[in-house]
Amino acid sequence: MTKVDFYTGVEDKLRTACKLSHKAVESGMRVQLYSPDGATTQALDALLWSYPTTAFLPHCRSDEKDASEMPVVLAHAQKNSTVGKSSAPGENSVLDETFMHSETFPHNEVLISLHSTCLPFFSRFERVIEIVGLDAADTHAGRERFSFYRNRGYEMRHFDLRPQLAQKRAVHPKVVQMDSNQKNST
Repeated sequence: MTKVDFYTGVEDKLRTACKLSHKAVESGMRVQLYSPDGATTQALDALLWSYPTTAFLPHCRSDEKDASEMPVVLAHAQKNSTVGKSSAPGENSVLDETFMHSETFPHNEVLISLHSTCLPFFSRFERVIEIVGLDAADTHAGRERFSFYRNRGYEMRHFDLRPQLAQKRAVHPKVVQMDSNQKNST
């Protein structure tokens, strides 16, 4: 059965997706990065060319001929999407959409989703990673997705990245204060 990991309190969802992709590839797994639109896929593609700064993460788009050989494959849904209108709690969190290459995946190891709803084909993968940002709408959608998976009995893990963000922000004011003191002394 598919295992589902939630990463919440994420400041930069694209960087987090890159970081988690890199981590999975280092562990010998292959990743399908699924974004909500072409612009996000393009931004991920550009970011993966420079992330991480000390290595190269081979990747391509799902419609390229080398997709079956790449450790990271990028894809996105087509625009004509609708979300189900069920009144049951958590039911609106499944995406009912026409997907690019929905029947042909180069692997079934790790799916990293940047969608605000559950992808209908998530169960084809051994592991699903859901990334949830900081804004209220994304947090609410993340809670719905979490309930959707939990109510169906999927094995769940949760990683709250807010403590890391708070620690990063706690260090940042000291740097700003030092910079302003240096300017005053010159």
